[in-house]
This record gives sequence, structure tokens and C-alpha cells, in this order.
Amino acid sequence: MIAEIEDYFKKGCGRCPRFATPDCSTQAWADGLSALRHLLIAAGLEETVKWGHPCYRHAGRNVAILGAHRSDFRLSFFNAALLSDPEGVLERQGPNTRHADMIRFSETARVHALAPVIRALVEEAKEHAAAGRLPPKEQSQFDLPEELIAALDDDPELAEAFHALTPGRQRSYTILLASARTSATRQARILKARPKILAGKGAMER
Repeated sequence: MIAEIEDYFKKGCGRCPRFATPDCSTQAWADGLSALRHLLIAAGLEETVKWGHPCYRHAGRNVAILGAHRSDFRLSFFNAALLSDPEGVLERQGPNTRHADMIRFSETARVHALAPVIRALVEEAKEHAAAGRLPPKEQSQFDLPEELIAALDDDPELAEAFHALTPGRQRSYTILLASARTSATRQARILKARPKILAGKGAMER
């Protein structure tokens, strides 16, 4: 993954074979990403690199992060459950995401059209960051598969890493395992997922 911010806008995140090629999604959406970048910096956020992506911080906390996909580019907010979103522009990343936390773009014009709304969301997020507020922890609403419970009981290192994951990342593994038809397949998936869990990643993260 990249470590320098300019590399993202010139080459990509470095997490797939399309890095530093014209086929990289960051190049397809270069104008829109640049517009979002300037908007966030102008709003007083500190720019850095996290997980190979431009991350924007305030008061020592992550506020927002940029991403690019083949079909769109996105502005995602951390701790989005705190945001009021009066215009209703935030969307869920996927069907299993608990809170709407991102704005999806397929054209640069939408960045400019939503600039006042984005600035308002950023200001609200900055206030929460400066005050040290976090969304209240939600009770997990899912049951762990028996095979995962057994694996966690037998592997203290895995158990510590799994319980340190966010609820969303924990849930991603329950979804992954629930789609397996047999216990043997679930056990195999747990073994394969172990390095990701130890690395603090969700089931769908690279």
C-alpha cells in the first residue's frame, strides 16, 4: 500500500494489480477525487494516509476517508451514527452496514452541487471529534456459529483479536460462515480467515 498521499491521486492505493496503470479507479475519477480533496482541506481537516487511502482528521481523530471503485468514488465518514444528515445524502456501504456513512458519486458535478451539504457534515463531524464523542456501543444482534465459538475457545490469540474487532467486522465473519452448508466448510473458512482476524480486518477486506 502507498505511504505518500500524492501517490494515491497519481497512481492509486497500491492494493490491487491495477495500481499505477490507466485502469486504476483513482484515474477514472481523478477530477472528482481532487474536488473532494480540496473541499476537505479547505474545511480545515488534516490530510494523511491510512489503509492506502486519503484520510482526513481533526483533533487527533479520523473524520473522513476517500475511496474509488470502478463504478463510483466515495466520501465516507467515521462515527457517522453521530451525524444528523438533515439532507439525507448519506448511504449505507452495503446491506449489512449498520449506519449510513458515505456519499457516492458518479460525476464531479455532484461534488460541486453537494459542497454546502458536505461542508456542513464536516463541521458537525469536527465538533464531535473535538469533543471526543463516539457513538454509543450497540449490543451485537447476531449469534456466533458453533464452529467459531469452538475456534475462539481453542485459540486465545484468535479470541483476543476477534473480540477487538468492531461489531461490523465481527458480523462480517458470521455472515461469511452462515453461507457455508457444512460444518467442515465453516471450519475451513475460519482457518483461512485467521490471518485477517489477527490483522484486524473484516471478512471482505483485502
